[in-house]
Amino acid sequence: MRIKKSANRDLPPRMLRRVRTMKSGKLWVGYYYDGKDESGKRREIPLGTDLDIAKVEWAKLDRKAVPLIVKLLGQVFDRYERDVIPAKKSSTQRENLLALKQLRAAFGDAPIDAITPQAIAQYRDARTAKVRANREISLLSHIYNMAREWGITNIENPVSGVRKNKERPRDFYASPEIWDAVYKKAPLELRDAMDLAYLTGQRPADVLSMRASDIIDDHLQVSQGKTSKKLRIRLLGDDANNGLGLLIERLLEQRKARAVRNPYLIITEDGRNVTRAMLRLRFDDARKAAAAQAIKEQDSILAAGIKQFQFRDIRPKAASEILDLGHASRLLGHTDKRITETVYRRVGEIVEPTR
Repeated sequence: MRIKKSANRDLPPRMLRRVRTMKSGKLWVGYYYDGKDESGKRREIPLGTDLDIAKVEWAKLDRKAVPLIVKLLGQVFDRYERDVIPAKKSSTQRENLLALKQLRAAFGDAPIDAITPQAIAQYRDARTAKVRANREISLLSHIYNMAREWGITNIENPVSGVRKNKERPRDFYASPEIWDAVYKKAPLELRDAMDLAYLTGQRPADVLSMRASDIIDDHLQVSQGKTSKKLRIRLLGDDANNGLGLLIERLLEQRKARAVRNPYLIITEDGRNVTRAMLRLRFDDARKAAAAQAIKEQDSILAAGIKQFQFRDIRPKAASEILDLGHASRLLGHTDKRITETVYRRVGEIVEPTR
């Protein structure tokens, strides 16, 4: 009797797939060889639950050459999502999962060895979100590198040499007028966060994670979350507190007056630590109020500038207002001054005229 292959069209001849629902609700998938026993009666011989291994066992029983194991990129994406992404920082995980969603739609059903640099270039050109496309292509490159380590493919990484879309770094500069307008509308905890971000030149997440215990021997100890770069920022000038030292002294006094139990420096009036969501809501409200005030005073140019201001612009503001490039680069934790100069310095260099 001939076995119908309607449910197993992707399998070699005489190979069967059996699917069962376990008590837990999960699906169990097993593979079998449609063979015969010594008496000639039909017998299903177990081949295991791994399709690639099952095909090798099938070849031994059917006396055929071992079929070429073709891995689809979708399967590789699954393994990368399961084994690699969970080890990354939470923000990077979110970015990777968004990028992986786009990559699955474009390449999920393609064999891993079939992707060419031309196909990736076509993907790049078809994406309307050009910056996002760059991040997705970078992720695809890492996925191929991991696939090579896992022994899934031996081909050269097809992303190598593929040109990325040009990116223009953000060049907004929060002038003193814009800063003051938002600062005046900000609640105390937002002012504290703005001051701490400006005086330390650190990223928003690092500012919110600063603790009272980070103050050691007249220095603020900083461990940058993104790069793990460690800094010690001085709190003393010439035998007296510098601007940051005065701010830290005030923040510690606030903690003591409010009998705060949590360890963070940036806190609300009722003693709670300020989270990223809380910071964003407070900043959005202050910016909206400041823009409304500027419009009321018929200063449309200032209002337009205020609307562009984001909390993350405080870090480049600090870098732009430190005259010494080397000092700015060290404070921001950059190993290369060119990054500070090209991305974070958003005001022109001060020069002398011809005469």
